[in-house]
Amino acid sequence: MFDTLDVSASGLLAQRTRMHVIANNLANVNTTRNADGEIDPFRRRVLFFAQGSEKGSADGVRVHSIEKQPGPLPKIYDPGHPEADADGYRETPNVVPIVEMVDMLEATRAYEGNLTVMETTKAMVLRSLSLLI
Repeated sequence: MFDTLDVSASGLLAQRTRMHVIANNLANVNTTRNADGEIDPFRRRVLFFAQGSEKGSADGVRVHSIEKQPGPLPKIYDPGHPEADADGYRETPNVVPIVEMVDMLEATRAYEGNLTVMETTKAMVLRSLSLLI
């Protein structure tokens, strides 16, 4: 039964990390400059999971990597903007708030599912112990 708790705990940790990545994406939806002040639009971060827990078990899930989403950045025609190129276009972050919100709902539901498994397992352990006494 305790293996079940470890699997659920790995799921909780993975989904919590996913929620942090999504929150970071939403926080940077309008960021077009890096820390040095250079024009460098924020690229959406994407989380990848892998089988196995952080403890080295084959069961559960872990965060494999967090990577920037590749591909071209959206361009907006805004010739008066100081970040516009010679053609009047400027690159913007590739974060779509609606996609991030749907991902956040999915992560929240997965988190809740893992929490429910932990609570059910805990109740089963307590019930088993009460039968022994």
